[in-house]
Amino acid sequence: MYRTNTLLVNIRRIIKLYDSLLKPVCDQYGLVPIEATIISFLYNNPGRDTAADIVELRMLSKSNVSQAVESLIQKSLLLRRQDTEDRRRIHLSLTSESSPITKKIEEVRENFRKQIFQGFTKEEEKQFTRFNERIAENTKIASERGVCHE
Repeated sequence: MYRTNTLLVNIRRIIKLYDSLLKPVCDQYGLVPIEATIISFLYNNPGRDTAADIVELRMLSKSNVSQAVESLIQKSLLLRRQDTEDRRRIHLSLTSESSPITKKIEEVRENFRKQIFQGFTKEEEKQFTRFNERIAENTKIASERGVCHE
C-alpha cells in the first residue's frame, strides 16, 4: 500500500526540482516563476491563449495571473488582443522577444524529464503517463464533487 505521505512528499520534491531547474532562466531574463509559467503555457498550448485558460489549467490564482500578464506586457514579451466575436475575451500571444526564453524553458523541461525518468524504460514512462492521467482524472472528479469527509 502506497502511503499518502510518501506521495505528497514526492509531489513536493518534483515541484522543487523543476523550480530549481527553472530558476537560472528566471534570473537570466528577470522573470518571476509565474511569468515563466505563463510563457511556457502559451508556448505549449496553442489555442488556449487567455488568462482564464491559464488560471483553469495551471490552477493559479486569477489575481496572480493578471499581475504577471501585465508585467510580461510591460517587458514586451506578451501581446494582448481583443476577440473579434466576444469583446470581453482577451487573447494573449508571445512576442518574438520571448523566443530565447521559450527555447531555454524547453531545454529545462527536457532536462527535468530526463532527470525524473532516469532509469525508466520507454514502456515504464508510458505506464507512468497512463497512471498519472488516471490520478489526474480521479483528482478532478473528487474536486468537482467537493471535499468528502470519511
